Amino acid sequence: MKIATIATASGPRPAVVAEDHILDIASAWEKSGTGPAPETVLDIIADPATLATLRQIVELAAPEQWSPLAGVQLLAPIPRPGKNVFCVGRNYKLHIEEGARARGVPVEYPSVPEFFTKPPTAVIGPDAEIRLPTVTQKLDYEVELAFVVGRAGRDISVEDALGHIFGFTVLNDVTARDLQRAHGQWFKGKALDTTCPIGPWIVTADEFDVTEEHRLWLTVNGETRQDAFISDMVFDCAAILSSLSAGMTIEAGDIITTGTPSGVGLGLDPQIWLKDGDVVEAGIEGIGSIRNTVRAV
Repeated sequence: MKIATIATASGPRPAVVAEDHILDIASAWEKSGTGPAPETVLDIIADPATLATLRQIVELAAPEQWSPLAGVQLLAPIPRPGKNVFCVGRNYKLHIEEGARARGVPVEYPSVPEFFTKPPTAVIGPDAEIRLPTVTQKLDYEVELAFVVGRAGRDISVEDALGHIFGFTVLNDVTARDLQRAHGQWFKGKALDTTCPIGPWIVTADEFDVTEEHRLWLTVNGETRQDAFISDMVFDCAAILSSLSAGMTIEAGDIITTGTPSGVGLGLDPQIWLKDGDVVEAGIEGIGSIRNTVRAV
């Protein structure tokens, strides 16, 4: 199932996407007579019973209850996460190698996942604009597979980790490389407003087998910059979740992203940075794609 958040006159509402049509959950729930509808995607993630009821409602929804997808505005699936988005740096082998070349340092693969975060204020939707502020001259892109936690836990084993995942989505970890370097750590360069486009929806884990091969890609103005498979990860989703949860409670609705493959602007020769008017499209086979335009401010 593909679960999205849409903009409506009464505010953001959860919806289900099927091919090129969309079902407003609140409207369908009301017609089903099953009680109060979930108000947000987080309500669905937090309660397995709500998800089970939603599946039944979707199965019974009449054709006239579905609307064309093209007629709605998609927001980030979780427009305002409850906490910072957890991120992993240097997790694709070829990206690690290109980064080492760009910085003129030896190639070293991490022995454990390298974590940082992006604040909720960075999150935007799949069609929203990425701000290019004057504070940075080196804005970069990073297509990533992200997953959403569905079941809370601490000290989660690798064997049990995938059972804690609700679903998967596309995330662009937009990065100000000059700020990242100047501040001596990653947070500031990763935390600017609008630098975390997410979407277009969450594909539930039963419909996206992350243990299989999946291609992820990114284009700038139609030119392919990144094109890789998740098998190039140093740490897979299970290993990442297990490591992050060691001694630390992970909660339902937490978003965890998994690193980017090679092809970022930093690794090109010559280096190429995002500029005003650039259209960045990032996608993952089996999920979908997000398309954001860069605007100088």
